[in-house]
Amino acid sequence: MNVSAVAYKPVGFVLGAAGGAIGAAVFRQAWKAVEGTGDAPDATDEERTWREILLAAAIQGAIFAVVKAIVDRSGAVAARRLTGTWPG
Repeated sequence: MNVSAVAYKPVGFVLGAAGGAIGAAVFRQAWKAVEGTGDAPDATDEERTWREILLAAAIQGAIFAVVKAIVDRSGAVAARRLTGTWPG
């Protein structure tokens, strides 16, 4: 493992936390657009149907995967621009 990869670990951690917050905000807005309600269902929400729960889980998973990819890739590109090496 090279020095830039080790130095990138804490940066990657912070970016991951920020990405999680961004993903949660995007998901809340997407859920409002899909269902028109403020809160997405939890898996144990008795009043919600299987359809609602699975739809919310699928949307949330897709959003979080895309946000994670954007954040990870952007962080790696920025690290390469700063250090000249890819942090992976």
